[in-house]
Amino acid sequence: MALNASFLAIWKVVKAIPPGRVATYGQVARLAGLPRRARLVGTALNEAPAASLPWHRVINAQGRISLPPNSPGQREQRRRLREEGVVFVRGRVDLDRFGWRAGSDSPLLD
Repeated sequence: MALNASFLAIWKVVKAIPPGRVATYGQVARLAGLPRRARLVGTALNEAPAASLPWHRVINAQGRISLPPNSPGQREQRRRLREEGVVFVRGRVDLDRFGWRAGSDSPLLD
């Protein structure tokens, strides 16, 4: 799939998520100016150059990793989040505690 403006906007948002924080697919879509396009976020992450994008900081609205349970990608995402201090309780991340809240100091506004 060729690069497009939507993917670039999504990647910009994902790059702005700080270590130790998570964002939901829907939140990333809204911040990228693509409300109701959460599934597109998943597609964009799948097409992204993984080395330069903190893809592991994007989870679903229930606070869970969306990759198949016990898959290599799911284990890698969980490992990376734990290394950043994100805690899982019964397979979920507390979005109130670890959720990212892009504010007026957000690099998205530059």
